[in-house]
Amino acid sequence: MTLYTQASSNVRKTWALLTGFFVLVIALGWFFSYAYRSPNILVFAVMLSIGMSVTSYWFSDKIVLATAGAKAIEKKDNPGLYRIVENLTIAAGLPMPKLYIIPTPAPNAFATGRNKEHAVVAVTQGLLEILDKQELEGVLAHELSHIGNKDMLVSTVVVVLVGVISLLADWFIRMSFFGGRRDDRDSGGNIMFFLGIVGAILAPIAATLIQLAISRKREFLADASGALLTRYPEGLASALKKIATNPYPMPHASSATAHLYIANPFKADRGTGDSKKIPWIARLFMTHPPIEERIKILREMSI
Repeated sequence: MTLYTQASSNVRKTWALLTGFFVLVIALGWFFSYAYRSPNILVFAVMLSIGMSVTSYWFSDKIVLATAGAKAIEKKDNPGLYRIVENLTIAAGLPMPKLYIIPTPAPNAFATGRNKEHAVVAVTQGLLEILDKQELEGVLAHELSHIGNKDMLVSTVVVVLVGVISLLADWFIRMSFFGGRRDDRDSGGNIMFFLGIVGAILAPIAATLIQLAISRKREFLADASGALLTRYPEGLASALKKIATNPYPMPHASSATAHLYIANPFKADRGTGDSKKIPWIARLFMTHPPIEERIKILREMSI
């Protein structure tokens, strides 16, 4: 498989999953509206998703950086890092992002920001200490690929949709058991109401699984795009190997931001062993593909 076919395949799969996500949101809103015979529920869901999207789009980067304890740097603070990013952005046709360093020995990195003109790349001090220049270029190219592929926008949309689904499901269950009104005059109404309860329980789980699947596909795409940018897949493969075997977990990591990092910030969940031995049910709940699988694909790629 070439870098080009890997990237194209991952783009198609990601958008197919995202389409399924939108269908799930609309179907859930319609179903709850039907069960309560109130179209206002669907209108409320749409307005809520728009409001949450706007908030996430404008302020998510500031929240993530503050949570991670990242510190902004300028060229004089780390000329080597700045030059690598500068050269890669020129090659990728991207504006120069703001650079941040996270003071922790855990090797990791992430990109965030609402668009390429307001993008941020953050790396940990531990990453700078353990990687050579080619490996660091591989990691930075991966993060810049997230920017070029508009992954921050996709990620924001997905997180918002998960939140809307969870809020709708929670609202429906609370209304069902604590004073919600419904029409019980026929058995059909009772059946729909029962199905609504089941849907309210299962929908957040389905939404989370779709979110994680999209996150994994975007990592594969960024790996392929980053390797295409540097023309040296082995650099990123070697960097991932070092990250996987490092003993330090990321401090201040949370499940809400785990998908942003190049590798899962929770050390126990990185999947550094034989990926074939990971149970399929465990794979469904992983924010990232197993690192060994990513390394294998990178080393099989040809330019």
